[in-house]
Amino acid sequence: MGLNGKLVSQIDIKSEGDVFHEIFSEKQHHVSSMSPSQIQNCDLHDGQWGTVGSVIYLNYTHDGKERVAKEIIEAIDEEKKSVTYKVIEGDLMELYKTFKLTVHVDTTGEDNVVTWTFEYEKLNEDIPDPHTLMDFCLKMTKDIDSHHQSAAASNIN
Repeated sequence: MGLNGKLVSQIDIKSEGDVFHEIFSEKQHHVSSMSPSQIQNCDLHDGQWGTVGSVIYLNYTHDGKERVAKEIIEAIDEEKKSVTYKVIEGDLMELYKTFKLTVHVDTTGEDNVVTWTFEYEKLNEDIPDPHTLMDFCLKMTKDIDSHHQSAAASNIN
C-alpha cells in the first residue's frame, strides 16, 4: 500500500444539479445553515466567493471533534459542474502531505448525482484512508439536498 491514494464516492440527489454546483462554486458560506452538524462556519479568508484562487476557512465537526481547514479553490468548471479545493492548512495537514477534494454534479435528465473525489498523500503508512471524511461529505450532501427539498416544498405550498 502506497502513501498516495484516491477515494471516490457518489450519491444521488433530488435537488437541481445547477443549484448544488452553485453552492460549492460560489455560496460555500451558506453550507453551515444547511448542514450545521457538519459545518459550523465558512469564511472567506482571501479573494472573492466563486473565484479560483480564493481561500476559504472552515470550522467543521468530523469524528466527533471540532476541526479547522483552510482551502484554496483550485478549479471551477461550470460546464462539467465541478469544483476542486486544495487543503493548505488545518487538521488534515497533520495526517496528509497533500489533500485535494473535488465535488462534481452530473445531471442526466431528472437524475442528479454528486461525486466526491479525494486525492491525497499520507504522511506515513499508518495513516488510514479518509473513509470517515468521505462519510462526512456524503452526510453534508444529504443535508444540503434535504434543505433544498424542504425549501422547494414550502415554496409550492
